Amino acid sequence: MKIYDFEGFPNPARIRIALAEKGVFDKAEFITIDVPGAEHKKAEFLAKNPSGAVPVLELGCGTCISECTAITEYIDNAYEGTPLTGTNAKEKAIVHMMQRRAEQGVLDAVAGYFHHATAGLGPEIETYQNKDWGNKQKERALDGMKYFDSVLADNAYVSGENFSMADITLFAGLAFADFAEIEIPASCANLNEWRGRMATRPSIAG
Repeated sequence: MKIYDFEGFPNPARIRIALAEKGVFDKAEFITIDVPGAEHKKAEFLAKNPSGAVPVLELGCGTCISECTAITEYIDNAYEGTPLTGTNAKEKAIVHMMQRRAEQGVLDAVAGYFHHATAGLGPEIETYQNKDWGNKQKERALDGMKYFDSVLADNAYVSGENFSMADITLFAGLAFADFAEIEIPASCANLNEWRGRMATRPSIAG
């Protein structure tokens, strides 16, 4: 399988962690799409993903799958290893619920701030910006961090007692927050403790 991405960006990082958790990192061929250079806007890439976003998974048959959740679903079901999307109906529902909360409330909110209230990726990429909206997204991201701090007061992981793609999404969101210079509130001791534990996982540390 081919993975079209840009190493170091938060969403590509999510898929790289998922591949490592499943023990199949070496089965992927990584193809760099130069997002800062606007390669993601070229017709060749848009044919694979009309939204122009990375990452994209391309299977041997030519099928292209975009969106991190969908790619993770494929990887989780295609390979043995750590279950990332739950093992029964209840777990699957909770994982998807919490991963979406992590995506909307932290990662996407940080992205909104970065792309609208800072220089972002530069004027050639950031062709439209709404600074007020971007700053509102920063507030949303901070609220999201506080929410997950409360969740982690009673749970070892974002979705309960087992590591899942919801943890991957939140971890990537916090890494993006570091890059965007949004600090985790000092009161979020549970979130910081969880983050420290996540950073030691081989799929993330190595």
